[in-house]
Amino acid sequence: MGCGGVLWFLLVLATGFGVFAGAVRPAVVSIGAVLTYDSVIGRVAKVAIEAAVADVNANASVLGGTRLNLVMRDANCNVFLGSAAALSVLEHDAIALIGPQSSAIAHMISSISGGLQIPLVSFAATDPTLSSSQFPLFVRMAHCDSYQMAAMADLIEYFGWRQVIAIYVDDDYGRNGIYYLDDELAENMSKMYKIALPVKATRNKIIDLLQKSKTLGPRVYVVHATPDSGLNIFSVAEQLHMMTDEYVWLTTDWLSTVLDTSQSAASNSISYLQGVVSFRQHIPRSNQKEAFVSRWGELQKEGLVSLNLSTYGFFAYDTVWATAYAINDFLNEYENITFSSNSYLQSIKGKMQLGMLKTFDGGNLLIKKLLLLNFTGLSGQIQFDGDKNLISRMYEIVNVRGSVTNRVGYWSNHSGLSISLPENLLIKRPKNLSLNQVLGRITWPGGKTETPRGWVVASNERPLRIAVPNRASYLEFVRVTNGGDMENVSGYCIDVFKEIIKLIPYEVPYKFVPIGNGQTNPNYDELVNMVVQHVVDAAIGDIAIVTSRSRNSDFTQPYICTGLVILAPIRSIKSSAWVFLRPFTVGMWCVTGAFFFVIGVVIWLLEHRVNSDFRGSPTRQCITMCLFSFSTPFQSQQEEILSTLGRFVMMVWLFLLMVITSSYTASLTSFLTVQQLSSPIKGIDSLIASNEPIGYQEGSFARSYLVDGLNVRPSRLVSLGSPEAYKEALERGPKNGGVAAIVDELPYVELFVAKTSGFGIIGQSFTRNGWGFAFPRDSPLAIDMSTAMLKLSENGELQRIHKKWFCNASCIVTSGINSEPSQLHFSSFWGLKVGAGFTGRITSLQSQSDTELIGFFDNLSPLHGLHHRNNPQSPGPRHCLNRFHAILRAARNLPISSRKKTVLFLFSKLAYKGILPLRRRHAILSFPLGRRFQVSNLFCCIKISFQRSDSFGGCFRMLHRRR
Repeated sequence: MGCGGVLWFLLVLATGFGVFAGAVRPAVVSIGAVLTYDSVIGRVAKVAIEAAVADVNANASVLGGTRLNLVMRDANCNVFLGSAAALSVLEHDAIALIGPQSSAIAHMISSISGGLQIPLVSFAATDPTLSSSQFPLFVRMAHCDSYQMAAMADLIEYFGWRQVIAIYVDDDYGRNGIYYLDDELAENMSKMYKIALPVKATRNKIIDLLQKSKTLGPRVYVVHATPDSGLNIFSVAEQLHMMTDEYVWLTTDWLSTVLDTSQSAASNSISYLQGVVSFRQHIPRSNQKEAFVSRWGELQKEGLVSLNLSTYGFFAYDTVWATAYAINDFLNEYENITFSSNSYLQSIKGKMQLGMLKTFDGGNLLIKKLLLLNFTGLSGQIQFDGDKNLISRMYEIVNVRGSVTNRVGYWSNHSGLSISLPENLLIKRPKNLSLNQVLGRITWPGGKTETPRGWVVASNERPLRIAVPNRASYLEFVRVTNGGDMENVSGYCIDVFKEIIKLIPYEVPYKFVPIGNGQTNPNYDELVNMVVQHVVDAAIGDIAIVTSRSRNSDFTQPYICTGLVILAPIRSIKSSAWVFLRPFTVGMWCVTGAFFFVIGVVIWLLEHRVNSDFRGSPTRQCITMCLFSFSTPFQSQQEEILSTLGRFVMMVWLFLLMVITSSYTASLTSFLTVQQLSSPIKGIDSLIASNEPIGYQEGSFARSYLVDGLNVRPSRLVSLGSPEAYKEALERGPKNGGVAAIVDELPYVELFVAKTSGFGIIGQSFTRNGWGFAFPRDSPLAIDMSTAMLKLSENGELQRIHKKWFCNASCIVTSGINSEPSQLHFSSFWGLKVGAGFTGRITSLQSQSDTELIGFFDNLSPLHGLHHRNNPQSPGPRHCLNRFHAILRAARNLPISSRKKTVLFLFSKLAYKGILPLRRRHAILSFPLGRRFQVSNLFCCIKISFQRSDSFGGCFRMLHRRR
């Protein structure tokens, strides 16, 4: 409990010196004690300190024959009087001060004792700031409030409360303790409202503060006060009907101290403390403790003390023993106790006699000895950490139930909340401490054992104000008619909200507050800002959850997934005859064809030396090479691969073909079975690069996203307020004052496309977000509604609401898109069919020509004997030549292709037989066969001359097969 610095001039080094006998221990060493006699803690501590001094002096081994001289003064619970009492003690050459129990007085006395180099050992000052380096000679024998506030934060988190109201005394003790609690709660993402209570607050002041606290919402109260003011708070709370099952009351250890110490105070206040949960500093069981408790009972029987023993009585007793042990260690090393004077204090004239104040020369050494102590006292293990606080920090959690306080658990800095003794957990060290975080049954105000909710959203007197957008378009989501009464607000979002409210396990009175005039859509950023500024308590509707809105407000879980998409005019692409070419680009076709050729060449290089199938004339080898590669996909090649390298190449080639054909088949299937839509806008990038006007819904966040996120010039953006405006702007197009496309959220666009033909969604959503309900920051209702929304989604109710508004018969309207794109039509294949028919016709005509020619030669019986050159029955050469001329004349009636073949084979046969004179060759060469044939016929004749056949027809058949 803090203090001012009005007596700084008393901290200057004092004058004079005193020396206790040179090299021998002094017979008496003075220590001082400053505490408030007329207080709950002070009355117990005074008796405990006196008993400890008596015990130390009775044990000669503690100080080696030196006795303690106790100089005690009353601080009167006042900073100024406490400082004067400390100065009075220091005039008696005290080398250590014990107390005070008030943190505010301790601040002041710490400054005085620090200036005079006198250690100050407090058994009850719990203000965390006293451990700072500002007070180097301050040592605390009790638990610091920073650890008590950590225990309080763990307790609040254990029960899941996210908001609390802290009532504290407005002094150093109250403020600093609550600030530590605020920091601890902030780490757990909890919020705390602070109500400062004047040190000497009147009952009317307390009534006024508690009445105001009711409007804040939370019903979890943390009281960090002095015993007198704390009891007054609970008395007023009962008067204001705030001790019901709707409230939660938590206190720091001041309440347990009052109830443990004063029976009269407990009996007078126990009626309005029912259900309160408090902390008590835990002291482990020991024989020393039990003996002292028994001794205290004897003192009560003798009438020497009227109060019961509290934890601070144990701390006060141990403080004297710790001081004695430190003095003994000091005397063992330093032996002499000396003081120094200061000329400045001696020069101050007046009746204060400041010149009598002296500086202890061994103060720093004494404080070091004190901090090195390690012993077991009544309160447990006495050992200090680097902040001059006790290492072991343990609390009991007690619950006021009936006429007693019941212990429901423990808290320690190494085990957290538990129903097991902290000292046992310290020894066993369980592997998973989180599983050990349990407490016993607690009876809360009102007598219930169920954990209270801890906050109230609204009441019938002040229902929750729910803002709803009064839209001008897309009224399927939110529709407001004739004001904002409950029955006049409807839509998909409203139905979702009402179903969620039904799943919340408590009543939430509310009323709708329409925002907007209904002629234009309201700005949703301004709608969320009204929640942030507490103009309304929440906002529901089609509110997109975006970063800018969630910085200062909380949103529920999204009840529908959405995102920005592009709406643009589209046209259906009809299937063409060349659709089979579309799966691959021109480059892909070229590369694939080149691979066919390259693989054929590679296989020919690897096989033609060892495989007869790849030998023959150059023409034949080229044909074999090409046909082998191109027939591989159909597994129709007749040639066998013999070489190992060739087989390896074929294995790789077949794998590549498998991938290519599979991809081609899949792509072609999609082109044939999925309807293809076309739009000049291909995506958000092409839309931005087009520099054409872009539409957006009025009031939507799409404008800020396009401008701030995608750097689109504001001059390109066109605000549109209704689906009719959408359609008109898209139909007019950018050249006629319209827009090229519209950027809007997916649910709106889906609803528009379902009712309007000729438009579609281009690509996928280029943002990902959802719609939720907005609440103030750290609102518990947002958490409860998110939980209820998940339940709504799991039980299928959310989907049912969606079908109610968007999937009934009235909203399913064809948008001009074929509903059965999987049906295939002749238009997709007529190119392939025509190509196949043309190929069949050409080959059939060729086959018919060859058949006629073969029959023609077979009927030339006069020439049959030409193949037997030595046959005596064969006709003579002249006769054959005459027949040859007859055949040439008959061949003039044949088609040009057959005519060429006829003359070719006649010429080759006669040349082979040697019966064609050179002078007759001009007849062949001058035969009307075409210039190209005249040049090549000689080579053909040479080729055929190496073949033998039985007739002209057989010769032709042989040549036809080789072709």
